[in-house]
Amino acid sequence: MKLIVRLFFRTLRLVLTPFMLLSEKLSTPKSVTRTPEEQAVVDEASKALALYQFSACPFCIKVRKEIARLGLNIETRNAQHDPEHRAALEAGGGRIKVPCLKIRQDDGNERWLYESSEINAWLQERFEPS
Repeated sequence: MKLIVRLFFRTLRLVLTPFMLLSEKLSTPKSVTRTPEEQAVVDEASKALALYQFSACPFCIKVRKEIARLGLNIETRNAQHDPEHRAALEAGGGRIKVPCLKIRQDDGNERWLYESSEINAWLQERFEPS
């Protein structure tokens, strides 16, 4: 029975993934507008960030949409298909759970922020134009 349930959900995931990715492409909002100088400052701050994610995860899609809306150039790391990123997520964050935003702080320490709503709130607080 366990095998049947597992096969059902794998098949469901395979069927739904293309639709979720297409929906993301069609519904991603336009980026906020900034002056080139403001965007350069934002781009520099974004270099300290990395998003560990799975491509078809709905919570990861939510975060990627917010990143696009805010016009951020954050590196995305696929922890589902890349064993190096998966291992880094587990070693640094303590668990394999996505989405996870890795924040390299000015003092050299790293902060690992889980939960899509918390990530979006942090990004909005830091990068939302006034």
